Amino acid sequence: MQYEPIKRSVGKLFSGPLFLRKILYCLLDLLLLRTWHVKKALRTIRKELPDNASILDAGSGFGQYSWRMIRMNRHWNITGVDIDKEHIDDCNTFFSRAGLSDRVTFRVADLTSFSEPDKFDLIISVDVMEHIRDDESVFRNFNSSLRKNGILLISTPSDKGGSDVHGDKEESFIGEHVRNGYSIDEITGKLISAGFRNTEAKYTYGRPGNISWHISMKYPVRLLNRSYLFALLLPFYYLIVFPVSLILNICDVAFTHKTGTGLIITARKQ
Repeated sequence: MQYEPIKRSVGKLFSGPLFLRKILYCLLDLLLLRTWHVKKALRTIRKELPDNASILDAGSGFGQYSWRMIRMNRHWNITGVDIDKEHIDDCNTFFSRAGLSDRVTFRVADLTSFSEPDKFDLIISVDVMEHIRDDESVFRNFNSSLRKNGILLISTPSDKGGSDVHGDKEESFIGEHVRNGYSIDEITGKLISAGFRNTEAKYTYGRPGNISWHISMKYPVRLLNRSYLFALLLPFYYLIVFPVSLILNICDVAFTHKTGTGLIITARKQ
């Protein structure tokens, strides 16, 4: 299944007036469980960052995490990079119209070659690494771009059913993924080889989160891939599903999971 065409359609639907983009960010905050886990991690990390921290949103997409971070601290300087020029143009337009272009800027970049040595206090990369085959080059570039003791925060599928793959012969639910997920040993080993220390990986999307993902994301996306006419039914579908998904998301963030289909990883530059 191809996810990118749906993303483009959603981006166009919520472009234009500022309030539409803000509604999109609000919906993503509520529906995407990974956003819940990333926000929880950011609340802890922010205590270690200087008031004028320089932050890289690596694979910024719709810009929802840049929006979240600039609202956490208006003094932070945030750079968003993405390989998709359409996303970059949309984000620059929105943040400029929102009066935030002096603190938040976006530009096109390929993470396998992007490096700005010793510039950032924090790099955040959410559901990006599963799209990049040459991940080791990206990790080295992240390490080079961080200042000493800088922090890297990654959210990505795990090998415990991430991308909805549960066997060797199964294919990823998302056609754009080049890997189905990382094991904890694999991703921490690659980060250590790239020069990071104090790596910590935790499972996300445990049993409650996995159920929430299926009913709130997988099934609607699968229907939309068949026909965009299903979009007419989505408001009624989410009236039923959203309260259940909300409770499941709260449980997933509150509990510690022995296994899960997602990973959230923090690491520090030596």
